[in-house]
Amino acid sequence: MTLTDGVLLLCILVLLGWAIYDEWILDKRYGKTLLAVPLLRRGRVDSLIFVGLTAILIYQNVTQRGTTLTLWLLCALALVVIYLFWIRIPKIRFKAQGFFFAGAWIKYNRIKVMNLSEDGVLVMELEQRRLLIRVRNIDDLEKISHFLLKSQ
Repeated sequence: MTLTDGVLLLCILVLLGWAIYDEWILDKRYGKTLLAVPLLRRGRVDSLIFVGLTAILIYQNVTQRGTTLTLWLLCALALVVIYLFWIRIPKIRFKAQGFFFAGAWIKYNRIKVMNLSEDGVLVMELEQRRLLIRVRNIDDLEKISHFLLKSQ
């Protein structure tokens, strides 16, 4: 196995680990998920560029008769990235003590100010950062506000 194959394998394992963590483990951390709301996808152009570059690498590997292992690893990397950025639906998961947003655990007592912008983005001000929550369905904002009012 070359260094390139090792780096590809490491990238695949990290991305696959993130996909498993986000899909199945986050639901069980910090208690039962009380409300899960689908979010809009971000970075579609970035993922398209990444998949395009991976396709170019696959083409180069085939035309220059590269190793079969590298070809399989590149194909696996492309499939994992396609799943993560185009098939998987990002969610915000509300629990009893806080919520998961983009993989980060945030307790409710950290929320200082919460506003709704004109274009339907929920803005939560924390101590040192601002969360911009873009929901897929605008009606989900009402579900989030009712949930947060009940939990407070």
